[in-house]
Amino acid sequence: MSAQPFVIDRIYNAPADKVWQAITDNNKMKEWYFNIPDFKPVVGFEFTFKGGSKEQTYVHRCKVTEVIEGKKLSHSWTYEGYDGYSEVTWELFPQGDKTKVVLTHIGLETFPPLKDFAVESFTKGWTHIVGTSLKEYVEKPAA
Repeated sequence: MSAQPFVIDRIYNAPADKVWQAITDNNKMKEWYFNIPDFKPVVGFEFTFKGGSKEQTYVHRCKVTEVIEGKKLSHSWTYEGYDGYSEVTWELFPQGDKTKVVLTHIGLETFPPLKDFAVESFTKGWTHIVGTSLKEYVEKPAA
């Protein structure tokens, strides 16, 4: 079992402040991410949301662990009723009118050996979220 973190990075044609809003504003998050009932980019803030596969829905329990305004957001990522502890970190690197986004998810190896918790499942999910959903959301022209 590998303890390698999962890391994905993409460059978006959007300014960093727009990307930051997309990953920290509850109403914007609902449009491209998960429907998180309440969220604040404040260390210690706890939030939950539901997600999973076609076969199984899981309650995700998360707690914000680090915030560097406009640059970095980290939070725990655990599953109610299951062992394991992981952490997700979003980092933003402004590049003129573009933004490089690096997402790192550590601790995947601590989850039970279920298909939904396999590295492949996280890889598929994060690749879609970071590579498609968030990219399309922040790059779409303002209405």
